[in-house]
Amino acid sequence: MSAAPADLNTLREALGRQALFEGKTWRLSPAAWPLTPEQVGHIEAIGRACFEFQQALETLYQRSASDRNLLRNRPLKAPWVADYLDRGKPPHLRELARDARLRGIHAPVLRPDLLLTEEGFALTEIDSVPGGIGLTGFLNRLYRSPANADIIGEDDLMLTHFYRSLARLAPNPGNPVIAIVVSEEASTYRPEMQWLADELQHQGRRVHCLAPEQIFPLGGALFLDVEGDPVKIDVIYRFFELFDLPNIPGQEHILEAWEAGEVVVSPPLKTYSEEKLGLALFHHHRLRDFWEENLSREARRTLAGIVPKSWILDPTPLPPGAVLDGPPVGGRPPADWLELAEASQKERDLILKISGFHETAWGARSVLLGSDVSRTVWRAGLEAALSQAGDHPHVLQEFRKPRRVRHPLFADDGSSAPREGRLRLCPYFFVEDNGPVLSGILATFCPPDKKIIHGMQDAALLPCRRSGD
Repeated sequence: MSAAPADLNTLREALGRQALFEGKTWRLSPAAWPLTPEQVGHIEAIGRACFEFQQALETLYQRSASDRNLLRNRPLKAPWVADYLDRGKPPHLRELARDARLRGIHAPVLRPDLLLTEEGFALTEIDSVPGGIGLTGFLNRLYRSPANADIIGEDDLMLTHFYRSLARLAPNPGNPVIAIVVSEEASTYRPEMQWLADELQHQGRRVHCLAPEQIFPLGGALFLDVEGDPVKIDVIYRFFELFDLPNIPGQEHILEAWEAGEVVVSPPLKTYSEEKLGLALFHHHRLRDFWEENLSREARRTLAGIVPKSWILDPTPLPPGAVLDGPPVGGRPPADWLELAEASQKERDLILKISGFHETAWGARSVLLGSDVSRTVWRAGLEAALSQAGDHPHVLQEFRKPRRVRHPLFADDGSSAPREGRLRLCPYFFVEDNGPVLSGILATFCPPDKKIIHGMQDAALLPCRRSGD
């Protein structure tokens, strides 16, 4: 598998031997996606900025939750921040999010989702429990060849850095037992996580991909069965979001073992880090001074260039004469979010999506593009979002349209030709002692008529390479 695929049959055979998604297929290409040195450098800067943002968001949440001052030398309190981020969470998860033992501990994998637009990259979200880790590692290896030189993630960096980002968390990082626990909700991704665990086992690493019911408690710790013998787990990589926790068999044992210090659970049990509304807080006019104090100038400049304007839908009534800090309708700021229902098609160039802690918060299942639907559908979406604001806040985000680009794709007869489409890039950063390390980039190349880009049957999934062009 170290040679590049010469033709469509080679690709099909390699993918046929190794399932990577449950029941998923996609278009194929003879070449990795090329990125210029400037683009790669910008993506690396984005990774550093997103990691800084996660650190600052933790500070913002913790100070807000305890009603402390947000700034060093000036008064500024914002208890409403924690209120937004805590909505819909059960009390025990709110308590966990505020636990002092989790301070300074962040997700080991960071994936900013980037659209390529006419103005450059646009950041749609920062995913701290991302799929595609095994798939990207597999594709990096599959496409590596002299013809596809400079694959981003060469020498199996996805595997190496994934392992190192978790092993460093263990009390004994020499050769810890790591369990990748995949929930039923996330079962589509189980094959790629199984591939990841198998490949690391071939390297002598004690990494296992498990369903939650394959873990069992013993003496306050957690164990898995290896050839009939119980083996203590040092680190659980939870491949499920926290909204899914009540559906995890034995979740109470996982929490008890973590409380007792018997196991590390990563990503940490911090619900606010899985909320999309964090990016709307970056644009909030009342928090501008906080971000200036808690982000470096480079991170602020990078995020300001890529984060679309975003707003949190909150139906709290305003006093007479007040207006919302929101997108304009008829050139004027609205006094009520439902005024957006009457916006023109151009003014409805907005994405509406649930913030998090819900089964529709991943895979673009809650995403609604206002300019792409009728006024009736748009109004219904706004009304539904506002009715759920008490438990499931929604976010409005300025839509930045991906530009058209070209890349070769295979036809069914094995021939290939350049096709037009739109591009999303998913770079994977693994957090090590010196910060996030770029270890691979997954490109999703969709047909040009698709405005919302995500993994789909008529898209192509490709690794990326450095190009001199």
